[in-house]
Amino acid sequence: MPLPFLTADRGFDTDEDVALPFDDHDQWRRPYRPGPWRVAAAAVALLLASFMLLATMIIAFAGAPSAAIVCFVLAALVVVCALRMLRVGTWVSRHGLRRVAFFRTTTLPWAQTTDVRTVQQPVRWLGLPRTVQGQALVAVRKGGEQLALLTDHNADFLARVEAFDRAADTVEAWSAEYGASS
Repeated sequence: MPLPFLTADRGFDTDEDVALPFDDHDQWRRPYRPGPWRVAAAAVALLLASFMLLATMIIAFAGAPSAAIVCFVLAALVVVCALRMLRVGTWVSRHGLRRVAFFRTTTLPWAQTTDVRTVQQPVRWLGLPRTVQGQALVAVRKGGEQLALLTDHNADFLARVEAFDRAADTVEAWSAEYGASS
């Protein structure tokens, strides 16, 4: 079964020096791999869901179908949450930028962006309320409002400075390619 989110930065594994390594620029792609913190959290959630499904089966064989249905629904909810956790991040295409959060997705067409740049600013550590000094890739809208796309302290780039720099450069390359032409 192909897992396209794991092959997102396949262009960096080759010797080619291509900023936009994908053939189909109309398809939404994440220009980096999900980080180990995000993958580990999703794996733990899926492990919990497997135990919940085992409990569902035991409850169903014990003769309590209503409790088994409740347990199954909760396990399905944990699986959906784990899959959504893996989708979180910044996605790019010819049409614009898409920032996918856990509960919300924001799409910003290239025509509405004036600049995409890396800035030094306080950023959230693993999405928690605690802030630390770090780098953030921000997209500046035409009204001057900034949208933080990536930070070097989120679940994808914590302790992976080179991966953050590579992802920021790739998103900036997409912006240079499609932002100026829109």
